[in-house]
Amino acid sequence: MDSTKNEIIEIEPVVSTTMRLVKYEDLNHHGTLFAGRSTEWFVESGFIAATRFLPANNIVCRKIHGMNFTKPVKPGEIVRFDSKIIYVGKSSVITHIKANVGNSDASFLSGFITFIHVNQTTKASAHNLKLKISLKEDEILHNEALELIK
Repeated sequence: MDSTKNEIIEIEPVVSTTMRLVKYEDLNHHGTLFAGRSTEWFVESGFIAATRFLPANNIVCRKIHGMNFTKPVKPGEIVRFDSKIIYVGKSSVITHIKANVGNSDASFLSGFITFIHVNQTTKASAHNLKLKISLKEDEILHNEALELIK
């Protein structure tokens, strides 16, 4: 999507899904999914959600606001990362990421990441996005994101 023009582009939170197979090289010393590998996949998933509306070459990660792990993940399990833009500022977007094992609705990991839209010299630049929230779930996440930037 071309956001270099001055026109405002209205978007809605759209889920991007990525999946990963947990292999032995992804494990920690307890034999469960290593937090470092989870973080890599977490950021990648948030980045992919941001690229649904912004060019990948113009996005940089500013801050991981938190990753809340709730249970371990074992080798051989498939993890699904669902991410979406849940807040837009002038040059920033905040994505929410939730990770589940397989098709389960119970997440083992969730959190938020802020990405900044930059120009060719890596200076923050306006992306011209406007977020339209219509689902109650998205409104709750949007309000949580607002609290993160206060």
